Amino acid sequence: MMKRRDIIKSIAAGAAGLAVSSKLQAAMHPTADNEEMHTLKGNVNHSVCRWTYDFLSLEELCVAAKKIGLKAIDLVGPKEWEVLKSHGLDSSMCNGAQISLTEGWNHTEYHSTLIKNYTEHINYVADAGYKNLICFSGNRKGMDDETGLKNCVDGLKQIMALAEKRGVVIQMEVFNSKVNHPDYMADNTRWTIELCKRLGSPNFKILYDIYHMQISEGDIIATIKKNHEYFGHYHTAGVPGRHELDETQELFYPAIIKAVVDTGFTGYLAQEFIPTAKEKEDKIKALKKAVKLCDV
Repeated sequence: MMKRRDIIKSIAAGAAGLAVSSKLQAAMHPTADNEEMHTLKGNVNHSVCRWTYDFLSLEELCVAAKKIGLKAIDLVGPKEWEVLKSHGLDSSMCNGAQISLTEGWNHTEYHSTLIKNYTEHINYVADAGYKNLICFSGNRKGMDDETGLKNCVDGLKQIMALAEKRGVVIQMEVFNSKVNHPDYMADNTRWTIELCKRLGSPNFKILYDIYHMQISEGDIIATIKKNHEYFGHYHTAGVPGRHELDETQELFYPAIIKAVVDTGFTGYLAQEFIPTAKEKEDKIKALKKAVKLCDV
């Protein structure tokens, strides 16, 4: 027969294992006993980019997002919108029409494919009751700024009438070309704002990625205040590293998001940091912390 000491050790080991396995469930399925549903102020429409939390299934991410208080998931395509709808979540930035991040509207050889793809997806987005559809400039591949602008205008003008008719906003994301996306053309706000002006459509906007633009040009708050009418969506992440919005990075997000809110912005702010925590439940906690930090 087991000694009393061995029985106690066995019970303790079993309890410890149960505690570890239940941590993720507690983080994703809070109850009145462990955590109340997170209450946000309502000044910011919060979202999270799916790809940075792809260690969770979309179903799991939706459950976690709802508990935190998010209204949407970013960068989800048509095949998975029903999952979002089943959880009452928006697709805050739709994707699926692009060829790739490097093959975009600045090269005319991609126009026929892009026009076909975007014509289809504009209708998909509108029919689903969503609003935003992402696009990309593509890489330079030796191309100068002016040629890239002209080519983007020539191609995008062929889809903008439909976008306006269906109430869909085409949004070009700005990336940094110093660290993450070498040779990407839309790597600054000046070039992309000029594209907006030349297109002259209220349904073409810039997806202003705060992380990328801090690396490319800095001056984040002043840029937002001066050019906010061209910005239709925002992404966040810590600089340097693209990780959590914590004390290790150089951006003070409460001030940045307050500047966004002060412009009267009513679109979505999506977290796009890559969590560094090892455990799933800690990664979910990091998302909640970032949302709370940006909930001004």
